[in-house]
Amino acid sequence: MDFEVYCDESRQELFTGKSRDGFVVIGGLWLESARRQHLKARIGELRERHQVRGEFKWQKVSPARQSFYLDLVELFFREPIRFRAIVLAAQEMDAVRFHAADNELMFYKFYYQMLHQWILGQNTYRIFVDVRTNRVRGRVRTLEQVLRNANLTAEIACVQALPSGELDIMQLADVLVGAVGFAFNDGGRSAAKRAVVSRIEQYLEHPIQPTSRAEQEFNIFRFRSEGGW
Repeated sequence: MDFEVYCDESRQELFTGKSRDGFVVIGGLWLESARRQHLKARIGELRERHQVRGEFKWQKVSPARQSFYLDLVELFFREPIRFRAIVLAAQEMDAVRFHAADNELMFYKFYYQMLHQWILGQNTYRIFVDVRTNRVRGRVRTLEQVLRNANLTAEIACVQALPSGELDIMQLADVLVGAVGFAFNDGGRSAAKRAVVSRIEQYLEHPIQPTSRAEQEFNIFRFRSEGGW
């Protein structure tokens, strides 16, 4: 089967080492390629219903737009799409010891971990990440090649950087990543954001928290430097 993965991340600035307090989240929304147009159309319907123009994302969740974001959550849980995130405690990230003192390299290694665990043989994957400025050129191309080398029985058709502001599905991924980050970081007093998190938890029937490896719909891997799931 052909799959597409739309990725985003939250609080990646913690990889720079300037702050040791908080959690980084890297996540991806997974769907069958054949369902892309259907999902885009459904998001478009919600845009029209709520009169939402331009980019939507977690940082834009507000009381005025709360009902739109709640409907996005309901859309996610009604559709046959999946979400996976890896959650990383900034205080456990040691780029000097484990990643040749290269924070950017560390970031892409964890991107690899988020993706690799859900790539299965005999399938084709097209992976889309948000455009970002990298210190070293070719990071995305390297990620693509490493994934290919590690998944010889699957086809990694591409890993491509695209502007999230032009892709509604990637913006939906941003909302889910942001909600996970909000939950793990005790994100603040925003009632609208807490309402979105609460709606996700209602569907999950438990708080946003690390899940078992076998969880298929909303999978969260809390990375621990000492090992374990």
